[in-house]
Amino acid sequence: MQKSVFLLLRLLWRNHCVLNQWRLHRSRDLSMRQRTMILNAVRAHCAEFGIIAAQGARKVSELVISLRNDDTHAVPQIGVCALLSLASQLDSLEQEVRRIERQLLAWHRQNAASQRLETIPGIGLITATALAASVPDPTVFKSGRQFAAYLGLVPRQNSSGGKDRLGHISKMGNGYLRRLLVIGANSVTRRAPTIDSRTGTWERSLLERKPTRVVSVAIANKTARAAWALLSKGESYKATPAF
Repeated sequence: MQKSVFLLLRLLWRNHCVLNQWRLHRSRDLSMRQRTMILNAVRAHCAEFGIIAAQGARKVSELVISLRNDDTHAVPQIGVCALLSLASQLDSLEQEVRRIERQLLAWHRQNAASQRLETIPGIGLITATALAASVPDPTVFKSGRQFAAYLGLVPRQNSSGGKDRLGHISKMGNGYLRRLLVIGANSVTRRAPTIDSRTGTWERSLLERKPTRVVSVAIANKTARAAWALLSKGESYKATPAF
C-alpha cells in the first residue's frame, strides 16, 4: 500500500514538473512574439525618418545604440524618446527570455529524455525540452506516424476504394512543436551538402526534386518520428553511414 502511494506521489510530482516546463515554453514563446513586434515597430518608426535598418535583432540593436550615442540622425528629440522607450522594453524582454532559457537548460541537464532528443539532428535545447515536456508518455501514440499526425506534419488522407489520395499537410494538432521542428529542419536543410549519412543522401535527393520549404516539412516529419522512437525505446540517435 505504501509503495503504491509513493509511486502515485512520484507520478504526480513528475507531471507537475513537466507542466511547469511547458508553462516556461509558453511564456518564452509569448516573450519572443512580443520581441518581434517591438523589433518591427522600431524599424518602422526609423523608416519614417528615412533611417533604414536591416532585418534581424542585431541590426536593430546597433541602430538603437547609434541613436543613443549619435546626434547626427535627423530624428526629433521626441522621436528619440519614443524609440528609446521601445528599446527599454526590448531589453527587458531579452532578459526575460534568457532567464527562461537558463531554467530550461537546468531542467534539460536533469532529464534523460530531453538529452536523448538533443542527439537528433535539427533538435536543440528548446525543441528537446518542449518535446520532453509535452510527451511524457510516448506510449499514448501507437507509432511515429501517429505522433507526426498529432503535430500536423503528415498529408491529409482522402482515400477510398483501396486508392490512396494524399492532400496537403494537415497543420492540425500542436502548432508550437510543429513550428520548432520545422525551424530545426531548416537548419538541417542548409547543412545537407555536408551531412555524410544515409539521411543526408536522402535530403540531398529531395532538394534536387522539391522546393526547400517542402523538404523542410518532410525532414520535420522524419524528425518527429525519430523523436517518438527515441522516447519509446529509451535510446540515443545514431546516424546510419552513407553507402
